[in-house]
Amino acid sequence: MVETLLDIAEVAERSGLAPSALRFYEKKGLIAADGRNGLRRTYRPEALERLALITCARSAGFSIAEIERFLVARPSDADLRARMTAKADDLDEQIGRLTRLRDSLRHAAVCTHEPIVDCPDFQRAVGNVAAAPEPIAQGLAASPA
Repeated sequence: MVETLLDIAEVAERSGLAPSALRFYEKKGLIAADGRNGLRRTYRPEALERLALITCARSAGFSIAEIERFLVARPSDADLRARMTAKADDLDEQIGRLTRLRDSLRHAAVCTHEPIVDCPDFQRAVGNVAAAPEPIAQGLAASPA
């Protein structure tokens, strides 16, 4: 059975990434082209799954270097596992802050207090968002204090 390969333009369209991003990820070893159709790279359909993982990791704050390490990680890599756990903890904190912010905005959207920013409930909610600890900027490279 002949597997259908996807042209770089189709992969770019389906993944929402620019062709230049695909070439960059390929250069970094995150994805691999399966061949060429003339001068255009072609990819196996599984590349879309890999790109979805990369996109998700990037939106969660992972660097390209962190993603590179993650994609080749083995169960015996204790250091990487510890950094992944720290990153998961950071994401939990960020999710908590974003949830509090969302709740504050929802309250503000229906609040009848004039002005809204003087509403005690809104101020309390915003204070809860601001009081939350800041994320560790280094991501996987840092560990919780």
